[in-house]
Amino acid sequence: MLADVLRSSPAGLDEALALVDGIDTALVHGLTRLDDDRAAALESVAAAFTGTPLADRVTDSIGKIVAGTVTDEHLVVLAGARVALLGAAHDALLGGVDTALGRSREPWSAPVAGRAGLTGAGSRSWLRELAIAGWRGVDHELAAGAAQAIQALLDVPAARRLAVLLDGFAAELRTAAPVATRSWIPVRRWADLWTRALILAQDDYPVPGTEPVDGRLLILGVDLHEHPTVFRAQAHGLLETAAGVRLVRTSVAAAKVDTISGPSAWRMLTAFQVFRSAVAEHRSVEVTGMLLTPAGDLIWDESRAVVSEPADPFTTARVLLGTATAPSALPLDRHPSVIAEPVLLEGYTAGEESLDLGGVTVAVDMERVPEAGPLTPALVAASTACLGLLRWDGGWSVQPLAVQATVKRKAVAVHTGDWALGPTEAKAAKAEAAAGTAVDVLRERAGRLLRK
Repeated sequence: MLADVLRSSPAGLDEALALVDGIDTALVHGLTRLDDDRAAALESVAAAFTGTPLADRVTDSIGKIVAGTVTDEHLVVLAGARVALLGAAHDALLGGVDTALGRSREPWSAPVAGRAGLTGAGSRSWLRELAIAGWRGVDHELAAGAAQAIQALLDVPAARRLAVLLDGFAAELRTAAPVATRSWIPVRRWADLWTRALILAQDDYPVPGTEPVDGRLLILGVDLHEHPTVFRAQAHGLLETAAGVRLVRTSVAAAKVDTISGPSAWRMLTAFQVFRSAVAEHRSVEVTGMLLTPAGDLIWDESRAVVSEPADPFTTARVLLGTATAPSALPLDRHPSVIAEPVLLEGYTAGEESLDLGGVTVAVDMERVPEAGPLTPALVAASTACLGLLRWDGGWSVQPLAVQATVKRKAVAVHTGDWALGPTEAKAAKAEAAAGTAVDVLRERAGRLLRK
């Protein structure tokens, strides 16, 4: 039963996260400023790997770091140990959910090919300086030190992922500098970013391949990500192929400015009319030769997609979600905070901030529900069924993507993507029309500048 999984924690979870905290605390103060407590915390990490394939390397690297020698090789082993600990926590949490839902998961097949043309020496050097100085030692000069490495990476297509990650990380550090004067810093977040960047900066980091697939995509719901300069719609769904039903996700995104927000942000996705129509009208999509990664990411290509028949997401979930095979996460995505499992919840008692699933209460993460859709806290509180993403951040929560509820004695179904083609509610439509004028003006001005 899912309720049993949500009310308990896997064995060893707290201990694994405590070891990660030990690494993170060392990074706060700098690896050359280890006092006895922080040194002991790192040595506990080494002890935890006894009997594993990483034991010798982790023990040697942490021993050298504690002794005051911090090299690129030692740091990547420390980052790898951190990834392994969080990966174990991720797998334990997700394994319980899979068992409760009866969900099968494809085994991970490790890629063997590395990226061509990437030289991450510059980025590794900056990341080493960060680890030595610690977050408390970050000043404006150190935060700006990544600029040259980022610019070099942006010129290499295979390095764009690393370049964007470093650019965002450096921007956060610049905003926070000098960090020594701050009363609070995002310890886990910065350690996550540092770890991911360091692993990606290895020249031989393997890149998963893709395979072309044909089939019918049935969208369950859309997770909207709105950043001041980017708007992204990530659809979670089921892909019916000759080999069976698979859980997949696919995304479209566009750059924007901070003044464009709410429903008008959908206007930035006009290049993806098939995607928007399928989301707003709840239709299936026939895909032909679209590329799929081992992690279940369907790389959206409008030229390979055709809108097809109506497909109600709740009906799809009730009929097919229980039979779908889920993908394994990318190694770097094996992290508790990355868990986002599509689930259909029914038979619960809804409250303003939680759902009671027959004796266990799961929080409703309304902070992730976007303004670009019609879903509201009141609708969730009145709901009788919920399609959402099960997430973990120190505890389980559900992010609603759609609900069924009774409003004024009428049964309704409301989805976050219902306004993909424009608001269907009169008040929201009027506001969006006014905001949309700004979008049109900005687009026209941008076109004029490009023509010049």
